[in-house]
Amino acid sequence: MIKYLVIGDPIGHSRSPGMQNAAFAACGMGTPYGAEKVTAEELPDFFDYARNNLRGVNITVPHKIRAAELADTLTERANECGSVNTLIISEGKILGDSTDGIGLEMALKYSFNTALDGKRILFCGAGGAARATAVHLAGCGVAEISFINRTIEKAKELADLCTGKNPHIVSEVISPADDTSGRAAVERADFLIQATSLGLKESDPMPLNCNWLEAGMKVKIFDTIYHPTKLQKFAERLSLPWANGKEMLIRQGAESFRMWTGIVPPQEIMRQGFDNGVVLS
Repeated sequence: MIKYLVIGDPIGHSRSPGMQNAAFAACGMGTPYGAEKVTAEELPDFFDYARNNLRGVNITVPHKIRAAELADTLTERANECGSVNTLIISEGKILGDSTDGIGLEMALKYSFNTALDGKRILFCGAGGAARATAVHLAGCGVAEISFINRTIEKAKELADLCTGKNPHIVSEVISPADDTSGRAAVERADFLIQATSLGLKESDPMPLNCNWLEAGMKVKIFDTIYHPTKLQKFAERLSLPWANGKEMLIRQGAESFRMWTGIVPPQEIMRQGFDNGVVLS
């Protein structure tokens, strides 16, 4: 019986069921994790259903910010960023949490074998995924967190959240149309984090100006999308170090699993489940 779900719109791309069910099975708990497409209009009704029928939920695009508003209570880290990717459900009450930040922190360290202290980080995007991860990284000793985003006011709000978390960091907001500032930001960045939904569809454009990237730059590129995208392929052609979102999904998913069950799941088994695809009962 399905007691845990990942929801989003779209949802067909999700590797969470295979990954989480591999962990549940390894812990002798069967395969209770499924996936369901939920539209923005359906989200309030879904929360009503979840209260009495589910034990836990993972949330992906585009619902992370709205989910923070619908949850009964929030953990401190979810409240700080106003974004939720995990619901913990008990006795009809929904606790919202965000494991994206710790997931990205661990994925960056794992993928590039480097510490974050003093590093300069540039985000593409300022939505739910960026909110959760940027605010978390602001507390990890980084020197700068800046944002490239079409909606400047939305990015400024997020920049303010980051400096509120750590008043010592530098934070800049850049329009995608600003070639001079955009190129300069990429040149000084240690990490470029692609945190938009661009790349979920093959027809999606690049999330930033291709001319801002060139071979030999120091920047390391992390794309939160875990299947091949134009950005990943472009970074490969330029021989720039890059990683996709697989490790971030595994790390944040392992934290969700721990909160639901009280068990630290076997991450290598979760990696195998990710690679093997969907496993549903």
